[in-house]
Amino acid sequence: MTITNLFTMLGGLGLFLYGMHMMSNGLENVAGNSLKKILEKITSNRIVGVLIGAGITAVIQSSSATTVMVVGFVNSGLMKLSQAVWIIMGANVGTTITGQLIALNVKDFAPILIFAGVFLIQFIRNKKVGYVGEIVAGLGILFVGMQFMSDAMVPLRDYKPFVDLMTTFENPFLGIAAGAVFTAVIQSSSASIGILQALAMSGAIQLHSAIFVLFGQNIGTCITSIIASIGTNRNAKRTTMIHLLFNVIGTLVFVTVCLFIPFTDYIVALTPGSVQNQIANVHTVFNIATTMLLLPFGNQLVQLVEKILPLKEDEEQDLQTLYISATEPAASFMATTQLSKEIARMFDFAKENIVLTMKGLTKVTDKYNEKIGNNEKYIDYLNTEITRFSAQVTLVDTNENDSLLTNALFKITGNIERIGDHAINLAQYIDETKANGLKYSAQAETELTILQQTLDSSISCFEESKTQLTPLNMDKIIENEELVDELIASYRENQIKRLKKGEISAEACVVYSEILTDIERIADHLYSIAKLCRQFNITLYETISE
Repeated sequence: MTITNLFTMLGGLGLFLYGMHMMSNGLENVAGNSLKKILEKITSNRIVGVLIGAGITAVIQSSSATTVMVVGFVNSGLMKLSQAVWIIMGANVGTTITGQLIALNVKDFAPILIFAGVFLIQFIRNKKVGYVGEIVAGLGILFVGMQFMSDAMVPLRDYKPFVDLMTTFENPFLGIAAGAVFTAVIQSSSASIGILQALAMSGAIQLHSAIFVLFGQNIGTCITSIIASIGTNRNAKRTTMIHLLFNVIGTLVFVTVCLFIPFTDYIVALTPGSVQNQIANVHTVFNIATTMLLLPFGNQLVQLVEKILPLKEDEEQDLQTLYISATEPAASFMATTQLSKEIARMFDFAKENIVLTMKGLTKVTDKYNEKIGNNEKYIDYLNTEITRFSAQVTLVDTNENDSLLTNALFKITGNIERIGDHAINLAQYIDETKANGLKYSAQAETELTILQQTLDSSISCFEESKTQLTPLNMDKIIENEELVDELIASYRENQIKRLKKGEISAEACVVYSEILTDIERIADHLYSIAKLCRQFNITLYETISE
């Protein structure tokens, strides 16, 4: 194999990977929002779960991406472990589509596919048509890359050291290890199987040498979900374990079958003379058969991983995100959902601090101080993590609607963070009032009670809007914001009158004025959040699948 062959192979690999990315990105943008809604409404029905997992993976062309999303959902409580097991099984079935597409070997049509795709992207001024163009062009580029790799590998079929190496892969353990390691490195079973098919197309490898490598590739693809589970809760780690066990059990079963039954000969007989088709068929049979085998035992599989990874009752509950992770979003169409759920958590902490501090103003006590302080720590932490994740989302290819939505969510986060700051200010005024023995008039306490009730009313509007902020609730929040402005203007005048009459001290007057300012700001931020929620149909309510 010459240096030219090596460069050609690397170039082909680059085209293959880019074509796959381009195609999956187009598919994602065309169908992403629909897939998101499907995942959010997932049920515990095993057949439905498998079909959904297969369908989503077939669309986004990545079982790893689907599994990573499921890990995140389980980590957050959005999906139960008993639901996740079916999605994972389906994801393994759906990932076989890529291999079957490659096996079609329509290289003669690749140039026209690229031309057609680029034409749609460049000359049709419609975003959805452009995404379809990405799918078509990506498919064409993928096939061109496959052909480059295949042509570059032709000399290998006569290269004795390589032939000897391939022969060693007929040993199940060596073949599985090679496939697992290679796939773990590139983190894509679709890509690694594509490379295996390219070798087959060049005549450099036969199914008897490739089959155990193929089994190992299914195990190696689990590395992505393993990485995604780092720092997650116990159930999320169990989800990753289910994914790993699925492929390990499938591999053990099929290795046993291959040792005692001429399974490989049966597959060869189906498509003689086309090793790439044989590889695709083995991959498909492996995942469908393993799914059918384990489908009746899904609940038992859940119980097994619960025993392998038992809950730790004394596990320290540190600050953590539930819906977003430290890793890059697995799929852009899910990123906005993840952000919305995490922001809803952040908003819950802010809402609680509003309620606690307003209670503390009318009944001066240090009872809530620790809770308010802990909530503020969580608000600041989530603000940092959400901001970081939002920045990552902007780097992922998204459609225009998702970009606008991400920007709106970012603005909401800023408003929530400011609400948290104002609540802390109020808490400090409570401390100052207590430390200095400041007294407010009965009228001032009544005024604070009215303001508390008004803010509570706005918060209730958000909590009542479990799907989206209704026009009625939006109108109520606007009404409350205007009412707060009117009340505070009136209360400032009342306070000045009380000061002139000597009913309160100058120090108490200053503190009371600052309190009114922070309450007014909170109402303003609640209005800003409501306006964005209404405009983009955002809900700030956490839902958990039943």
